[in-house]
Amino acid sequence: MMSETTETPEATQESAEKRISTEHGGSLPPEEVERVTSDLIAALKTVYDPEIPVDIYELGLIYKVDLDDDRNLTIDMTLTAPGCPVAGEMPGWVENAVRGVEGIQDVTVNMVFDPPWSAEMMSEEAQVALNWW
Repeated sequence: MMSETTETPEATQESAEKRISTEHGGSLPPEEVERVTSDLIAALKTVYDPEIPVDIYELGLIYKVDLDDDRNLTIDMTLTAPGCPVAGEMPGWVENAVRGVEGIQDVTVNMVFDPPWSAEMMSEEAQVALNWW
């Protein structure tokens, strides 16, 4: 299984840029993995937390993305708070956004709360947008 894995790194400014990294070794060509990765990031950046004017990717809500050799996608994500009013809807928003990526066969979105989200997980871009500098 080839895996594009995003592990939420320790709080760093560059965490968002490293959210999706590519491990070669599967049956998909590296250039295809690069294209899918780029398209996935673009799709994730279209989903916003309705209470925060920053996309979920830059907020650090995407913890892990796995793409298997059959082009099935599994995403582990979290929320800024477990009691978020859109907790039941946001996984569907994410699923719909990434289903539009060319070549993706199936999508599973898992809601996880370990580790708990914190503001340090935001990218520098998100911190600037929210004036949390």
